[in-house]
Amino acid sequence: MAATASQDATLTQSRGIVLRRETLFVASAVLMTLTLYLVFMWVPTERVLRESQRIYYFHVPLAWLGMLSIILVAAFSITYLKTRNDKWDNLSYAAAELGLVFLSLLLITGVIWNKADWWGVWWTWEAKLTTTLILWFIYVAYLMLRSFGPPGSQGARYGAVVALIGAIDTPIIYLAANWWEGNHPTVNVGPLSTEDSSVDPSMRMVLLLSVVAFTVLYAYLLREGYLLKRTESALDALYRFVP
Repeated sequence: MAATASQDATLTQSRGIVLRRETLFVASAVLMTLTLYLVFMWVPTERVLRESQRIYYFHVPLAWLGMLSIILVAAFSITYLKTRNDKWDNLSYAAAELGLVFLSLLLITGVIWNKADWWGVWWTWEAKLTTTLILWFIYVAYLMLRSFGPPGSQGARYGAVVALIGAIDTPIIYLAANWWEGNHPTVNVGPLSTEDSSVDPSMRMVLLLSVVAFTVLYAYLLREGYLLKRTESALDALYRFVP
């Protein structure tokens, strides 16, 4: 009887996991489809940059998630060190992998946009670009440390220090254009913006929807990455104990 109850509980939990995964996947697909339609078919064309400005609706969400990821990595790492629960360590690793992907896409879209319309060159060493590149290297350092460094809690401690450095870098990236003169415009979206009124309301709405869509996609990918990392960790533990 106890075994049957345990099996029923496990089956119910599994169904709940599958349902949440499917919900996130469907929500992400619907929101991304709507975002793509609005970006390319509905939102007005910017007067100066014309069609190339539409990359803005992807560039900003990528920046948001690239910076959010390192904050999550730091928070998950610290929680793991306090609780010793492997769930948080697996989440931190999955968030770091995603953060590297999103930040790489941010840099790629940025240099393409720079070359095409803004400055006519692929790269300049202005503050915002340089601090973003530093964060990219922090992600790489974290993943290399976790892959090739000490195993277990010792590696997690070292990783937490690296993640904290990255978390400190994120507000510097966000405000770099305000603090140092460069080609990037000052902050015109977000809580610290002083120029929100300069953004067309329809553009602002599509940008907000794009941020939500990418965030839901990120949540889905983070969940999948966590489940994959959890399985990988379980297999590694089994391999260590099997003669």
